[in-house]
Amino acid sequence: MLRVLTAAQMRQAEQAAEQHHGMPSSLLMENAGRGMADVARAALGPSGRFVVVCGPGNNGGDGLVAARFLQESGARVGVVLVGDRAKLTPESRRNLEALKGFGLVPQSLDAVGAPGHGDVVVDALFGTGLSRAPAGAFAEAISAIRRWRDAGAKVVAADVPSGLQSDTGQAFTPCVEADVTVAFGFLKPGQVLEPGASLCGRVARVDIGMGGEASREVTGPSLFRVEESDARAVLPVRKADTHKGTYGHVLVVAGSRGKTGAAALVSKAALRSGAGLVTVATRSDVLDAVQAHSAEIMGIPLEAAGPLGLGDLDALLAAAEGKDALVMGPGIPRGPGTGALIGELVSRLDIPVVLDADALNAVADDVSVLRRAKAPVVLTPHPGEMSRLTGKSTREVQSERLEIVGRLATGLGVTVVLKGDRTLTAHPDGRVFINTTGNPGMATGGSGDVLSGVVGALLAQSLPIPDAVWTAVYAHGLAGDLVAARRGQLGLVAGDLIEQGLCEVWVRWGR
Repeated sequence: MLRVLTAAQMRQAEQAAEQHHGMPSSLLMENAGRGMADVARAALGPSGRFVVVCGPGNNGGDGLVAARFLQESGARVGVVLVGDRAKLTPESRRNLEALKGFGLVPQSLDAVGAPGHGDVVVDALFGTGLSRAPAGAFAEAISAIRRWRDAGAKVVAADVPSGLQSDTGQAFTPCVEADVTVAFGFLKPGQVLEPGASLCGRVARVDIGMGGEASREVTGPSLFRVEESDARAVLPVRKADTHKGTYGHVLVVAGSRGKTGAAALVSKAALRSGAGLVTVATRSDVLDAVQAHSAEIMGIPLEAAGPLGLGDLDALLAAAEGKDALVMGPGIPRGPGTGALIGELVSRLDIPVVLDADALNAVADDVSVLRRAKAPVVLTPHPGEMSRLTGKSTREVQSERLEIVGRLATGLGVTVVLKGDRTLTAHPDGRVFINTTGNPGMATGGSGDVLSGVVGALLAQSLPIPDAVWTAVYAHGLAGDLVAARRGQLGLVAGDLIEQGLCEVWVRWGR
């Protein structure tokens, strides 16, 4: 699992590397520039040249070092220095003088000549500290880099493409679009969250000498990018001397008239994700329709009528006896008393509870009921549901995903899965896990129901939180990727994830 550091944490790590591990900032910059030069060389065409565009900060200093190494290798190199040279940082100034010693004098944008096919542009204008939209000469330089890329040049960005907010992945206007982004030491949120991930292109990590010890000395959020090896390792290999009871019993509270498919998708996903048994509790007038979707689904009728409310409490508590996890929400009949019912359930049940869809909408008016939970609670909102849970607009949710998901998780003491491109799993202890699987073909009705079934199944198999949750998220997205690779994204439906994708994931993982 790869650690992801914010801009502030990166500064802390650099200070720790210098103070406690004998790595001065000058050496870190030297290593960063050398690594960037290596990546840039790999992108060069047979007769191409390099144009290195630098700002006055330390990011520009990294670019100046890269230009020196490229010049030393015998390549054709042009350097552009943008901004007031009086504002150069001491390290950047030192590397500028060293560069002049190799016969390289910075030119203007116009004088350097427009790069094209086979050429490489190194973007070292801004680093991780950018907090406002580029303007003036910097905006002109970014626009020039964009034109050069359109003309066929490859763009290699130093740490983040200039114009990108490192901590959020949101882009100012204008912003560089890179073919390769060189991550110095550790990944940054902007490199793994959209739209930043797409603007970064391929991310190449370069070891600049800080080591893992430096990251352990930082404070603030603990962010991680989940790798496939991490998720695969969480799932235990099944042993011969086991039976259906070994793998847990999931209770699914879902479905209503016109929405029986939601209950079926949750249940079938749980079964296809290893749950030994799955039982659906739903209104008696639709139970037969739910069970008709799969012979393996067991059922408990909820005899009352209308929306779920406190009148269903005793029946649901009885249904939960002997179960190992509860998934509640997709397609349930929701009314004024549904939120109170959920509050009572989580305060009494000693099994993990996954709340999705209408269960989330039911508690949105009073999320404090979740603080009464006796056992772990997992929320799986999409951005619209997250908006209702937090009182933030959907736009705010999407632009501040890391901050908002972390705050909800720690504030309520629950695990929160904020769905979408680069789904985030936030744990109450401050850890946030960034997922990289999934594709736009999964933007289809029922995909979220499938995810809640996978989460419920892994929790029922006694996998610890949050490992069970981020593993389920990774597997769900990978299932979509595998289906899309064979059948395309257009026309992908939720059932494909269950019957094809998930099964292929488990085979791929040897499970």
